[in-house]
Amino acid sequence: MPRGAFRRCLPALYFAFLTGPTPEQRMSGTQAPDTHLGESARGTGCVRGKQTSIRVQDCGRGEGARAASRELRRERAQEHPRQSWALPQPYPAPQPLALHPETQPCPACRSPPPGRLFLRPALPGHPFLLPIMAVYRLCVTTGPYLRAGTLDNISVTLVGTCGESPKQRLDRMGRDFASGSVQKYKVRCSAELGELLLLRVHKERYAFFRKDSWYCSRICVTQPDGTVSHFPCYQWIEGYCTVELRPGTARTICQDSLPLLLDHRTRELRARQECYRWKIYAPGFPRMVDVNSFQEMESDKKFALTKTTTCVDQGDSSGNRYLPGFPMKIDIPSLMYMEPNIRYSATKTISLLFNAIPASLGMKLRGLLDRKGSWKKLDDMQNIFWCHKTFTTKYVTEHWCEDHFFGYQYLNGVNPVMLHCISSLPGKLPVTNDMVAPLLGQDTCLQTELERGNIFLADYWILAKAPTHCLNGRPQYVAAPLCLLWLSPQGALVPLAIQLSQTPGPDSPIFLPTDSEWDWLLAKTWVRNSEFLVHENNTHFLCTHLLCEAFAMATLRQLPLCHPIYKLLLPHTRYTLQVNTIARATLLNPEGLVDQVTSIGRQGLIYLMSTGLAHFTYTNFCLPDSLRARGVLAIPNYHYRDDGLKIWVAIESFVSEIVGYYYPSDASVQQDSELQAWVGEIFAQAFLGRESSGFPSRLCTPGEMVKFLTAIIFNCSAQHAAVNSGQHDFGAWMPNAPSSMRQPPPQTKGTTTLKTYLDTLPEVNISCNNLLLFWLVSQEPKDQRPLGTYPDEHFTEEAPRQSIAAFQSRLAQISRDIQERNQGLALPYTYLDPPLIENSVSI
Repeated sequence: MPRGAFRRCLPALYFAFLTGPTPEQRMSGTQAPDTHLGESARGTGCVRGKQTSIRVQDCGRGEGARAASRELRRERAQEHPRQSWALPQPYPAPQPLALHPETQPCPACRSPPPGRLFLRPALPGHPFLLPIMAVYRLCVTTGPYLRAGTLDNISVTLVGTCGESPKQRLDRMGRDFASGSVQKYKVRCSAELGELLLLRVHKERYAFFRKDSWYCSRICVTQPDGTVSHFPCYQWIEGYCTVELRPGTARTICQDSLPLLLDHRTRELRARQECYRWKIYAPGFPRMVDVNSFQEMESDKKFALTKTTTCVDQGDSSGNRYLPGFPMKIDIPSLMYMEPNIRYSATKTISLLFNAIPASLGMKLRGLLDRKGSWKKLDDMQNIFWCHKTFTTKYVTEHWCEDHFFGYQYLNGVNPVMLHCISSLPGKLPVTNDMVAPLLGQDTCLQTELERGNIFLADYWILAKAPTHCLNGRPQYVAAPLCLLWLSPQGALVPLAIQLSQTPGPDSPIFLPTDSEWDWLLAKTWVRNSEFLVHENNTHFLCTHLLCEAFAMATLRQLPLCHPIYKLLLPHTRYTLQVNTIARATLLNPEGLVDQVTSIGRQGLIYLMSTGLAHFTYTNFCLPDSLRARGVLAIPNYHYRDDGLKIWVAIESFVSEIVGYYYPSDASVQQDSELQAWVGEIFAQAFLGRESSGFPSRLCTPGEMVKFLTAIIFNCSAQHAAVNSGQHDFGAWMPNAPSSMRQPPPQTKGTTTLKTYLDTLPEVNISCNNLLLFWLVSQEPKDQRPLGTYPDEHFTEEAPRQSIAAFQSRLAQISRDIQERNQGLALPYTYLDPPLIENSVSI
């Protein structure tokens, strides 16, 4: 009760005291209301687990008991005249009294019976006896983000097994709920509520202020017996609404039996499914988030959960237009509405803009983004990013044309998943021993090296039917090369032969290291162009960005916040939906950056990704299985493999501990209907229900669950870092990663010169636009969370917290090992150093 209201009630309380029951009745808590006046009593009962307001005559106690109570009161009044209570005087120590059975508190929760209040002795010198109340102490933490605080009224309701508290506003002197603040409050109840089940957070208008957003991190509740309950929130609460939070203890649906909690799970998932809706971007694509649903939620529109839209041609709306300083069109409407809990923080948004705008405007002011035509000489390309050079960019510029470095990039470049060990040559690549004998030397031959497992193939078959389009009004060209490589006795991987088409013949010569310098360099550059197209579209965007978006969507739609797998995966989905929405608005939209810089354009991108998904398998998805299937476990100096396997093992150990804690048996996995709905939705929406993919549509054992979760976390974090973070390092020197080729693949040898080579490379403005993209995606904006960093404490039990600490310790040891190894390398490999790996796909 507020202090002012209490003061106003003092006269009435004093009068009630003078005319009330005897001291023993006050001490014993047997005071009953004056039922002859029709007085009602409010108490917290255990029936139906909620607070009830009842009249005494309805509480199940007989008239005889009430008459006995009145008689007892008269007797006590004669023994202790009321006049003696008028003046303050000390009381003797209360004597224990035998309570009438009808006045006993509830044996389960010790709450008073309806119509009764337990009383406590007054302070010495004071005549008033105040009721004993259950006091719950709340500690409310607001997130540290920019504009995370709120001016709205915040109230709470505690719901327990024995009832619920009155709705109580959280208010103290001064500003409440400022960004980064930790505020303490008290919630008083007439009795204890039993085990806490829910905490309702009510956000309502305050005075004339406009509604705003509040980022609530967590609320800790200390119960009267000292027990602390943690209620993790970690979400933005917008507008005026009520949010129900459960205690932090993770529970599967099999562990919930109360109808209240089961209903809460159902309502939470139904609301999420209304907010996060699937969309078909293009045939053969993984399904993705429909940002239009956020606009509809903002406008309180209704829609069917099954509604989907095919939007491959929707980018021609009036909102798809150029903005000053940017070289491509941007789909503005798709960026206008974004659900607050998946969008970039203000810090990350500002950081991204500061990375993008200066670099773009700098090129614009220097005229590079508008300059068409060929480069005059190769050295001119060093001046594109004169202020953004790294050790690796300098190394690439110096060694890009060397065969050893060409082979090195298949192991530790941005696309380290292309090589396959072969035991025999495919019929479409008719390389003979005489062709490669000068490189192999006299002590061996091609067949011997094939049998030893030293011959590898990079096959770009997927580009054979890729469509092309025009840049700067000129047609562009694509090749589908076959590149044969050899692992030399010195441990170096070097190219043996290159064929620039899938069909051998007189018009498709096999280029060799013994050919002229410019012929061989041009052949390798065509391979690097094919590497760019396959890497950017499939290895990078499809297999990390789009698949991880589908994982995030299924997690949000099928797993409630209290589910252990939701708590495990949520940090690895952070900002993924936002960054993919930005990519579709700036890269994949009509006349976006893909249309501006690549030889295949947007239609070619759609073809490559749909074809790539149709051939993507569970083996490709799991790193140990992929390495084994490709036969590359024994190649030396394969740092991507070595570091990746260490991180995979660390993630697997962590996931195994979490799964083992919550899923002790096969039955616990099979009976979790939410888990099965989650994996089923991933199978249907990410992999389009294709059985030949090998991806599970149902999980039956904890072991299957561990492998699937490990692969998801690895691809959302480490795999994305491996194929994304080095793009600027390896692509800043444009001939090493050309985005388009202006001349068709050569059909004869001996025709290439420096001029024809420069005329084949992308034009100046195309090169600069592409390097701008490389720069942006390689610079992770601020507000970063490295792998294994979990500042949001979704797990509150001791066992998973210990597992997190052990996981972080393993990653720290891996980092020390990587840094020690890199000290002895001419070109350090840092992309899988755990502190440099983001927890999720966020750029």
